[in-house]
Amino acid sequence: MKKLIPLVLAFLTAALLHETALYAQDLEHYKQIVKELSSSKYQGRGYAKDGANKAGEYLKKEFAKAGVDEVICQPFTIDINTFPGKMKMWADGKKLTPGVDFSMREYSPGVYGSFPVYHVDTLHFDPEKMYADLAKPEYANCLVACEFWFTYRHHEAFSRLQKPDCPNAGFLYTWPAPIKFFKAYGHRVVEKPIVWVTPEAIEGVKSVRLKVDNQFLKDYELFNVIAKVEGRKHDSCFVFTAHYDHLGNLGKRVYYAGANDNASGTAAIVTLAAYYAQHRPEYDMYFIAFSGEDANLRGSEHYAQNPLVPLGQIKYLFNIDMIGDNNPVQYCEVSDEGMRAYPLFEQINGERHYFKALNRGELAANSDHYPFAKRHVPCIFLENQEGDAFPYYHTIFDTYKNAVFDSYMPVFNLVRDFVERY
Repeated sequence: MKKLIPLVLAFLTAALLHETALYAQDLEHYKQIVKELSSSKYQGRGYAKDGANKAGEYLKKEFAKAGVDEVICQPFTIDINTFPGKMKMWADGKKLTPGVDFSMREYSPGVYGSFPVYHVDTLHFDPEKMYADLAKPEYANCLVACEFWFTYRHHEAFSRLQKPDCPNAGFLYTWPAPIKFFKAYGHRVVEKPIVWVTPEAIEGVKSVRLKVDNQFLKDYELFNVIAKVEGRKHDSCFVFTAHYDHLGNLGKRVYYAGANDNASGTAAIVTLAAYYAQHRPEYDMYFIAFSGEDANLRGSEHYAQNPLVPLGQIKYLFNIDMIGDNNPVQYCEVSDEGMRAYPLFEQINGERHYFKALNRGELAANSDHYPFAKRHVPCIFLENQEGDAFPYYHTIFDTYKNAVFDSYMPVFNLVRDFVERY
């Protein structure tokens, strides 16, 4: 018996080292994909310079290299506003930096010219006084400067200023640094330009000069990348999703790398595909890299309307978005049908201590799980919020250099364990 103990220990040590080496290799593969997708080659995986489609071609090859049984591309089209050209701004003659001091609202037109600035008095706000001020000659063709959330709370008063018959030329919405490209849902172009700008860049400024180009793309072609690993049973399936597109360009030189959003989630489903290609699953596995998420969930909505297999055959869907962070508490959202299995997620996490806790928020139309959730598919959305990388969300600082990889293996293991036990 004493002679067997060293042999058993040696065997267990070798097995542990093998498992550790396997996971370490997965982590390096994961990092490699994140680094590639967030590189300048793909220009923020947006639409103006075909970055999203170039990233999709890369993912086709990565899924094939992972050993999946089939890779399919599902095309669709969108209308989208982009900013691939000139992107210049001066405040009282001082040149501002795109992506640092200012950016554009997603549905803004291009804008050229010099404009007086009207600063809204938010302490003593009176809409009628604001309208009267804007009618004065000195504010003709001005840009109205105001803190964004103030305009949001007084939407009715400010919506009047968006109409063509109002004399202001546009808006300067202030947002604290780091400045964001807030959304990318630009499926239309409004009459007046809207510029996001930091309060420091515009404080006390009397006039600004802008040279901004926009390009509206009509019926722009994109595609979802769908990989399949066949299981032993084909009557049901698991689905793993992530969006691979991002915000793209802000002018000719600036792009949004999107390392956390969402190269991190995309890399995770590629490595999950590699894992299941090596460990043949019980049920068919589908790995869907969506495009058009940052254009209002257009890729996932298209797939949900045109699924490769009936949505009723999905045992569970996992949407992985922005896990390149280090919050020990994992945020998630769960569909109504998915709630039946949510206690199993909590049980596994409690047993294995992958995260200190799971923080379940209300279901929202904020990522690619939603088109499935509203069609009664059991699903969960995993996003690691409020860590060190989270402040860089939708900024030019969401780069590989600022990426954090702490959440990858816990998410990977939690999902894998759930599939094994569900």
